[in-house]
Amino acid sequence: MELTHVDEKGRVRMVDVGGKPDTERVAVAKGEVTMRPETLRLIAEKGVPKGDVLATAQVAGIMAAKRVPDLIPLCHPLLLSKIAVDFRVDEEASRIEITATVHSRGKTGVEMEALTAVSVAALTIYDMAKAVERTMRIGNIRLLRKSGGKSGEIVLEEGA
Repeated sequence: MELTHVDEKGRVRMVDVGGKPDTERVAVAKGEVTMRPETLRLIAEKGVPKGDVLATAQVAGIMAAKRVPDLIPLCHPLLLSKIAVDFRVDEEASRIEITATVHSRGKTGVEMEALTAVSVAALTIYDMAKAVERTMRIGNIRLLRKSGGKSGEIVLEEGA
């Protein structure tokens, strides 16, 4: 398998996507922050001293998706047409599930943008609630599906 970010001499390079056609690109990623039930309740009721945790995490995730080329070497700057960061409070498992969906029309995919949005949203939840609980766990960050480009639609997790 050819490594696309390495040239014939083994040097790192940015992939040339100039000749690729523009297509609609969508990526959906998911992750979670697990915590004690009391912490989850405080977040859901907007009772954390630092403020509205989920609203802040939503903005942080959106901002992070827009900054991927500044964070991850060799990622192309993309014109993102839509970024959605959504949360589901799962009381039974005592966790917050984070889903990020990123859209673009371009020459390369938006998987890194969706994964970064989930990661930074999770880190923001942790940061804002760590004074209440330091035992929260961030985990299970993964790509659920992507579409567009030469490979078309790829579903890595059913129901995504």
